[in-house]
Amino acid sequence: MTNSAVATPTTTAWNIDAAHSGAEFKVRHMMISNLKGSFSGLSGVLTEHSVDSTLSFVEASIPVATVSSGDANRDSHLQAAEFFDAEKYPTLDFKSTKVVRKGEAEYAVTGDLSIHGVTKPVTFAVEGPSTPGKDPWGNTRIGLSATTKINRKDFGLAWNAALETGGFLVGEEVQITLDVQFIKA
Repeated sequence: MTNSAVATPTTTAWNIDAAHSGAEFKVRHMMISNLKGSFSGLSGVLTEHSVDSTLSFVEASIPVATVSSGDANRDSHLQAAEFFDAEKYPTLDFKSTKVVRKGEAEYAVTGDLSIHGVTKPVTFAVEGPSTPGKDPWGNTRIGLSATTKINRKDFGLAWNAALETGGFLVGEEVQITLDVQFIKA
Protein backbone atom coordinates (compact mmCIF):
# COMPACT_ATOMS: atom_id res chain seq x y z
CA MET A 1 0.00 0.00 0.00
CA THR A 2 1.26 3.45 -0.78
CA ASN A 3 1.25 6.34 1.65
CA SER A 4 -0.05 8.87 -0.82
CA ALA A 5 -2.93 9.32 -3.21
CA VAL A 6 -3.74 11.57 -6.13
CA ALA A 7 -6.39 14.19 -5.37
CA THR A 8 -8.83 15.59 -7.92
CA PRO A 9 -10.52 19.01 -7.69
CA THR A 10 -13.35 17.44 -5.66
CA THR A 11 -11.23 15.18 -3.45
CA THR A 12 -8.62 15.65 -0.77
CA ALA A 13 -6.06 12.96 0.00
CA TRP A 14 -5.12 12.45 3.64
CA ASN A 15 -2.23 10.17 4.64
CA ILE A 16 -2.33 8.32 7.96
CA ASP A 17 0.16 9.74 10.45
CA ALA A 18 1.53 6.54 11.99
CA ALA A 19 3.14 8.40 14.90
CA HIS A 20 -0.25 9.69 16.05
CA SER A 21 -2.51 6.76 15.16
CA GLY A 22 -3.24 3.40 16.66
CA ALA A 23 -5.50 0.38 16.65
CA GLU A 24 -6.76 -1.33 19.78
CA PHE A 25 -8.61 -4.56 20.37
CA LYS A 26 -10.59 -5.93 23.29
CA VAL A 27 -11.56 -9.57 23.80
CA ARG A 28 -13.02 -11.54 26.71
CA HIS A 29 -10.35 -13.45 28.67
CA MET A 30 -11.15 -16.49 30.81
CA MET A 31 -14.82 -15.45 30.69
CA ILE A 32 -14.22 -13.02 33.57
CA SER A 33 -12.55 -9.90 32.21
CA ASN A 34 -11.48 -8.16 29.04
CA LEU A 35 -7.97 -8.28 27.62
CA LYS A 36 -6.87 -5.23 25.67
CA GLY A 37 -4.07 -4.89 23.19
CA SER A 38 -2.90 -2.58 20.48
CA PHE A 39 -1.14 -2.28 17.13
CA SER A 40 0.99 0.59 15.85
CA GLY A 41 2.56 1.48 12.52
CA LEU A 42 -0.71 2.13 10.69
CA SER A 43 -0.38 3.28 7.09
CA GLY A 44 -2.87 4.22 4.44
CA VAL A 45 -4.87 6.99 2.88
CA LEU A 46 -8.30 8.56 3.12
CA THR A 47 -9.57 10.09 -0.11
CA GLU A 48 -12.30 12.49 0.99
CA HIS A 49 -14.83 13.69 -1.58
CA SER A 50 -15.81 17.29 -0.83
CA VAL A 51 -19.36 17.10 -2.24
CA ASP A 52 -20.53 13.50 -1.97
CA SER A 53 -19.21 11.50 1.00
CA THR A 54 -20.40 8.27 -0.63
CA LEU A 55 -17.55 8.77 -3.12
CA SER A 56 -14.93 8.91 -0.34
CA PHE A 57 -12.82 5.85 0.39
CA VAL A 58 -10.12 4.65 2.73
CA GLU A 59 -7.38 2.04 2.62
CA ALA A 60 -5.31 1.08 5.64
CA SER A 61 -2.74 -1.49 6.67
CA ILE A 62 -1.46 -2.52 10.10
CA PRO A 63 1.70 -4.60 10.67
CA VAL A 64 0.90 -7.69 12.79
CA ALA A 65 4.41 -7.63 14.31
CA THR A 66 3.46 -4.48 16.24
CA VAL A 67 0.89 -6.28 18.40
CA SER A 68 1.26 -5.39 22.07
CA SER A 69 -0.85 -6.88 24.83
CA GLY A 70 1.34 -6.07 27.81
CA ASP A 71 2.97 -9.51 27.90
CA ALA A 72 5.86 -10.47 25.59
CA ASN A 73 5.02 -14.20 25.69
CA ARG A 74 1.40 -13.54 24.75
CA ASP A 75 2.51 -11.17 21.98
CA SER A 76 4.73 -13.93 20.55
CA HIS A 77 1.81 -16.35 20.72
CA LEU A 78 -0.46 -13.84 18.94
CA GLN A 79 2.12 -13.50 16.15
CA ALA A 80 2.52 -17.30 15.84
CA ALA A 81 0.72 -19.58 13.38
CA GLU A 82 -1.98 -20.42 15.96
CA PHE A 83 -3.25 -16.85 15.78
CA PHE A 84 -2.22 -14.17 13.26
CA ASP A 85 0.63 -16.13 11.64
CA ALA A 86 2.61 -12.92 11.13
CA GLU A 87 5.26 -14.65 9.04
CA LYS A 88 2.71 -15.74 6.43
CA TYR A 89 0.24 -12.83 6.86
CA PRO A 90 2.30 -9.81 7.97
CA THR A 91 -0.48 -7.20 7.79
CA LEU A 92 -4.12 -6.59 8.64
CA ASP A 93 -5.70 -4.69 5.73
CA PHE A 94 -8.90 -2.73 5.17
CA LYS A 95 -10.29 -1.27 1.95
CA SER A 96 -13.62 0.53 2.04
CA THR A 97 -16.42 -0.32 -0.37
CA LYS A 98 -19.17 2.02 0.90
CA VAL A 99 -19.38 5.21 2.96
CA VAL A 100 -22.74 6.34 4.37
CA ARG A 101 -23.25 9.56 6.31
CA LYS A 102 -25.25 8.88 9.48
CA GLY A 103 -25.25 12.36 11.00
CA GLU A 104 -23.02 15.32 11.70
CA ALA A 105 -19.49 13.85 11.70
CA GLU A 106 -20.89 10.30 11.87
CA TYR A 107 -20.42 7.69 9.16
CA ALA A 108 -20.83 3.99 8.56
CA VAL A 109 -17.83 2.80 6.56
CA THR A 110 -18.18 -0.70 5.12
CA GLY A 111 -15.29 -2.49 3.53
CA ASP A 112 -13.20 -5.61 3.19
CA LEU A 113 -11.12 -6.50 6.24
CA SER A 114 -8.33 -9.03 5.67
CA ILE A 115 -6.90 -10.87 8.66
CA HIS A 116 -4.93 -14.11 8.57
CA GLY A 117 -5.51 -14.51 4.83
CA VAL A 118 -9.30 -14.27 5.19
CA THR A 119 -11.25 -11.29 3.82
CA LYS A 120 -14.70 -10.47 5.17
CA PRO A 121 -16.94 -7.40 4.96
CA VAL A 122 -17.19 -5.30 8.13
CA THR A 123 -18.73 -1.95 8.97
CA PHE A 124 -16.99 0.62 11.14
CA ALA A 125 -18.96 3.27 13.03
CA VAL A 126 -16.89 6.41 12.44
CA GLU A 127 -16.86 9.59 14.52
CA GLY A 128 -15.26 12.40 12.55
CA PRO A 129 -13.39 13.50 10.72
CA SER A 130 -12.62 16.47 12.88
CA THR A 131 -12.42 19.98 11.52
CA PRO A 132 -9.08 20.43 9.71
CA GLY A 133 -6.42 22.18 11.76
CA LYS A 134 -2.83 23.31 11.30
CA ASP A 135 -0.05 21.79 13.35
CA PRO A 136 2.99 23.85 14.47
CA TRP A 137 4.87 22.83 11.29
CA GLY A 138 2.20 24.04 8.86
CA ASN A 139 0.64 20.65 8.05
CA THR A 140 -3.13 20.38 7.86
CA ARG A 141 -4.50 17.52 9.97
CA ILE A 142 -7.79 15.78 10.71
CA GLY A 143 -8.64 12.94 13.06
CA LEU A 144 -11.31 10.31 13.51
CA SER A 145 -12.25 7.32 15.62
CA ALA A 146 -13.78 4.11 14.27
CA THR A 147 -15.13 1.00 15.98
CA THR A 148 -16.41 -2.39 14.91
CA LYS A 149 -16.89 -5.87 16.32
CA ILE A 150 -15.84 -9.08 14.60
CA ASN A 151 -15.92 -12.77 15.38
CA ARG A 152 -12.27 -13.84 15.34
CA LYS A 153 -13.20 -17.34 14.17
CA ASP A 154 -14.63 -15.84 10.96
CA PHE A 155 -11.03 -14.86 10.13
CA GLY A 156 -9.45 -18.21 10.93
CA LEU A 157 -8.30 -17.21 14.42
CA ALA A 158 -9.74 -20.30 16.06
CA TRP A 159 -7.14 -21.25 18.70
CA ASN A 160 -8.59 -21.64 22.18
CA ALA A 161 -8.28 -23.64 25.36
CA ALA A 162 -11.07 -25.07 27.47
CA LEU A 163 -11.23 -23.94 31.09
CA GLU A 164 -11.64 -26.45 33.93
CA THR A 165 -14.61 -24.45 35.18
CA GLY A 166 -16.27 -24.51 31.75
CA GLY A 167 -16.05 -22.09 28.90
CA PHE A 168 -12.97 -21.01 27.01
CA LEU A 169 -9.82 -18.99 27.58
CA VAL A 170 -10.43 -16.49 24.75
CA GLY A 171 -13.77 -15.04 23.69
CA GLU A 172 -14.86 -15.08 20.05
CA GLU A 173 -16.09 -11.47 19.78
CA VAL A 174 -13.37 -8.86 19.35
CA GLN A 175 -13.98 -5.13 19.53
CA ILE A 176 -11.66 -3.07 17.33
CA THR A 177 -11.12 0.65 17.88
CA LEU A 178 -9.06 2.88 15.62
CA ASP A 179 -7.92 6.38 16.55
CA VAL A 180 -6.38 7.87 13.44
CA GLN A 181 -4.78 11.19 12.62
CA PHE A 182 -4.28 12.18 8.98
CA ILE A 183 -2.01 14.71 7.30
CA LYS A 184 -3.18 16.40 4.11
CA ALA A 185 -1.16 14.99 1.22
